[in-house]
Amino acid sequence: MSSTNSPGTGGMFDWYFKTNLLMRILIGLIAGAVVGLIVGPPIQVIQPLGSLFVRLLQMIVVPVIFFTLVVGAASVSPARLGRIGVKTVLFYLVTSAVAILLGLIVGNVLRVGTGVDIAVVEEGRALEVEAPSLVETLLQIVPTNPFQAFTEGAVLQIIFFAIVFGISLSYLQISDTERLKSAADILFRFFDGGAEIMFKIVRGVLQYAPIGVFALIAVVFGTQGAEVVGPLALVTFAVYLALVLHLLIVYGGILRIYGFGLPKFIRRGREAMVTAFVSRSSGGTLPVTMRNVSEGMGVGRPTYSFSLPLGATINMDGTAIYMAVCVLFIANAIGMPLTIAQQMMVVITAVLASIGTAGVPGAGAIMLLMVLSAVGLPVTEGTPQALAYAMILGIDAILDMGRTGLNVTGDMAVTNCVAKSENDVDLSYWKD
Repeated sequence: MSSTNSPGTGGMFDWYFKTNLLMRILIGLIAGAVVGLIVGPPIQVIQPLGSLFVRLLQMIVVPVIFFTLVVGAASVSPARLGRIGVKTVLFYLVTSAVAILLGLIVGNVLRVGTGVDIAVVEEGRALEVEAPSLVETLLQIVPTNPFQAFTEGAVLQIIFFAIVFGISLSYLQISDTERLKSAADILFRFFDGGAEIMFKIVRGVLQYAPIGVFALIAVVFGTQGAEVVGPLALVTFAVYLALVLHLLIVYGGILRIYGFGLPKFIRRGREAMVTAFVSRSSGGTLPVTMRNVSEGMGVGRPTYSFSLPLGATINMDGTAIYMAVCVLFIANAIGMPLTIAQQMMVVITAVLASIGTAGVPGAGAIMLLMVLSAVGLPVTEGTPQALAYAMILGIDAILDMGRTGLNVTGDMAVTNCVAKSENDVDLSYWKD
């Protein structure tokens, strides 16, 4: 085969592969928005191009999580892994709680939902979901059948099994029995090679990203664009305002405490942020996020291979803000503003709900149903809250892009801070 057919070696698409990937993605994003607004709903004919991109990302999520988590857990001593785990989980839960409070503050100040005429919304059936108990949520983390968890894409269960497997492997590596130690070394090299293979696949998938981005954005703006400038413009503004404030105040603050500058952080992580924004999938963006923190921020694999897959599942700061603002919108829209006690229940329920939320497009809308039920506003057919919820669903894709972008940004920020506390980051990456 001629070498001219290879990317970047003078072939037909040499110009494409030699162009900066982020620039190609941004061009696809802008072009998609413009084309979508001009063409309108008929643009949905190109939906398969966007769906292909999302499917490619989803294809590599499970193997990336499993291989990298096993390698990460087996690469450090059990004691150090314990420290990383505790720090990571605490960071994620605390920042999520702060995000919900910030969303409630912005929503209350802007009084989202007041004056909305629900009668203009067409009546339809709304989704119903039963909020799981805390005990049920925790029990669901442990898989009864790991192989079934893999086939169903149960990320939390896969993470749990991979961590247990990796820890067990780390113990075998320091075994006094030569047979066990030798077997563990061979198995570790297998998983290490598997992780490198997956990263190679990631680089190939990303070459399709600009095309997928164009299609996703064109369809979103073609079908939802008019809704954004209508009665829900205020709630959209409130969500994005809270997202920006959280980025600047919370992430900017913790990064500064650990000696990192926010502008440099954004510059080094922008590829993952943009991918998350347009794909609306923190789980699907995970391979890109890993590459950014490794190659752009100097974070060691023992930290990022643990914290990032976990963050893609339980760190939902953007989703937390979305839920806080939208719960207030629905409550105010139906003339039943939430009390302080109910708003505190929003904080507790949203943090717990985030533990089991899939990092896929639209997952936040399901979480919102759980929170509404917890505060006494269950979404059932024919109720005013069902109509208000339907309004939110109309622009969910627009809100989902922003909240997913912040979710992934939070994963990277926490990972850097934990890595710094564990001396697992190469600070030369942060020197210009």
